Amino acid sequence: MSHPAAETAVLSRGLGTVSGVLFDIDDTLVDLAYAMTTALRDASEHLLPGLDQAGWEKVGRIFTHETTHYYDRYLAGELTFNEQRLLRGRAALGHFGVEMGEGEESHNWLSTYSRLQPSYVTAFADVLPFLDALDQAGIPYGAVSNNVHDYQRVKLDSAGLERIRFLVGTDTVGVPKPDPAIYLEGVRLIGSTPASTLYIGDNRLLDAEGSTAAGLLGIWLNRTGEQAPGFQGQEIASLLELLALPAGSS
Repeated sequence: MSHPAAETAVLSRGLGTVSGVLFDIDDTLVDLAYAMTTALRDASEHLLPGLDQAGWEKVGRIFTHETTHYYDRYLAGELTFNEQRLLRGRAALGHFGVEMGEGEESHNWLSTYSRLQPSYVTAFADVLPFLDALDQAGIPYGAVSNNVHDYQRVKLDSAGLERIRFLVGTDTVGVPKPDPAIYLEGVRLIGSTPASTLYIGDNRLLDAEGSTAAGLLGIWLNRTGEQAPGFQGQEIASLLELLALPAGSS
């Protein structure tokens, strides 16, 4: 049960009455981009010996941001999770002339990357303080992700976020974001109502606008300073911006 007086003391008054909070996971609660790029370099350095830092940054950008159409095909059921991961790796390395074909080389690359990546997943610095504030206020919270439940459960736990007990994955209700059903299942699990539930995520379309269309209070967590002049919703750069200012602050 939430406590309105505590909410007022902990969360910004501009949010109105909040009876629950839902989060995206990847690049919202945990720094997945760092984990992906670091594991990618570890798994691929032998294929690109001597590549400079700028080159590795380009490899990382292709792998994390320029090949998301493969992940969309995974969500659509056209590819397995490992198939989309391998295709993204091939695209990133192929940009620098490395042709990673079928067979043992691809298997070894995928195995190495898959083993290393979870060890680099950590929570952003603002996450635990924000969860502490929600706990203090008695506000329930959970996560809604465009990946399967069990994979994301392990990710949260390994990042020290075991306290996020409620988790909805794409396999929980059989649809991904921005289908309203996936956000509303999160609302149901935490015992809130859509109109009084914050949904916070790094993807402007899937998280902020998708949850708002489902009746929640969508907030875009724009950690990277992406420019989106037409965005009409609420935007923050840190979760801590949602907390009430200490008495005497202006």
